[in-house]
Amino acid sequence: MADDEQEDQKEYRWETGYEKTWEAIKDDDDGLLDGAIAEIIQKAKRQRQAQKSKQNRLGMMRHLFLVLDCSESMSVPDLKPTRLRCTVKLLELFIEEFFDQNPISQLGIIALKAKRAEKVTELTGTSRVHLKALERWVTVGPFEFRLIPLSFSLANVSLTSEPSLQNGLNLALKTLKVVPSHASREIVIIMGSLTTCDPVDINLTIDELKKEGIRCSVISLSAEIHVARYLTQQTMGTFGAVLDDAHFRDQLMSQVDPPPAAKTQHNSLIRMGFPHTKNEVEGKDAPLSMCMCHIENLEEPSELCTTGHHCPQCNSKYCELPVECQSCGLTLVSAPHLARSYHHLFPVPNFEELPFEAMPATSSDLGSGVRECYACAKALGQVTEKVADKVVFKCGFCKQFFCIDCDIFIHETLHACVGCNTIPGVDGLVYQQKTKADQDESHPGTSKQRAQFGM
Repeated sequence: MADDEQEDQKEYRWETGYEKTWEAIKDDDDGLLDGAIAEIIQKAKRQRQAQKSKQNRLGMMRHLFLVLDCSESMSVPDLKPTRLRCTVKLLELFIEEFFDQNPISQLGIIALKAKRAEKVTELTGTSRVHLKALERWVTVGPFEFRLIPLSFSLANVSLTSEPSLQNGLNLALKTLKVVPSHASREIVIIMGSLTTCDPVDINLTIDELKKEGIRCSVISLSAEIHVARYLTQQTMGTFGAVLDDAHFRDQLMSQVDPPPAAKTQHNSLIRMGFPHTKNEVEGKDAPLSMCMCHIENLEEPSELCTTGHHCPQCNSKYCELPVECQSCGLTLVSAPHLARSYHHLFPVPNFEELPFEAMPATSSDLGSGVRECYACAKALGQVTEKVADKVVFKCGFCKQFFCIDCDIFIHETLHACVGCNTIPGVDGLVYQQKTKADQDESHPGTSKQRAQFGM
């Protein structure tokens, strides 16, 4: 009898009530959803920051392919003006931010159109090449702009037929297979279609990507797709479906930070060169010469000039860094490039999230009850209509309080606590020095062990 009663209590899924997942998104007083979507974006950023840890091995030298859907579904105007135009504009921001945060990495673009995959740009560390492949605006008059078409511009590509996800993965796989084992290999797919037309079983390609240790992430512009979700799960990537253009930008910018290193990556010494500039030769001005990076470029041919960066190994000249020498294959970088890549290994510790009531009031705030963020001096609390911060974030070293916008800006862009670097007596790198001191205690060359061995 007891078993029968338990079976009667069980209900099938279609017999249960509705799962009101849309209640997570609520409109404001004006009937807009911007506030709810902005809150979702802020929570996602905080969650990504909480997952970061200094103990993770990161893939610093990244080789990433952007696979862009150019099928008929990208002409839908739900993202203004169209999905493709919105994607192109956001990709321009992503490429600039990607090379700013990962200067020693390389990126390439693949377009999916008419059930085929076409490589738009090869893997290269120069952002200028990718930006030209997307689109280029020039000023004709004081208030007039004109779009100049290139030989292949994603802004003017014809949107027809269906995409082939498998062909795009195979094209990227052929190039990433020959990438050195110490580099991180990734694929980011921007998918607007709900279907994919593949020649054979796509599971074979997914198994090969998993075997090679290539991380695949998908950003869907329409809805969640089972094959895309399965691809990201098997390759340890991320999947996201966008809500609007702001959420799309957040999903895209989340791919800027280097991911944890795959198990297939190996440690190895990498030869790098730091170029020098020749201003004078034996008391005379430097001779006129052409740079190697534009010598085969028909759109922007190389010009004779005296300035440039010279390879320390073969003396070839280049006009911009970082770049891989075409003559000897040496990677040419500068010290700031390595510094910008190095800060990912020592992130700023996560701030403690506290309610607004836990923030102590200063002498200037006792009368008004409004307290300010230490970084931007924005009013915090819920006293007036303009104040909307219910939580504050406290640094564990300088004990200062910040708003959520400054917290995200410090961890994603600035990579240094404002309070630790401005307050006298507080070392801005105290969290790094503490970690270093803890490591020195266990190092065989510490003072304790030297005294033990009479050194």
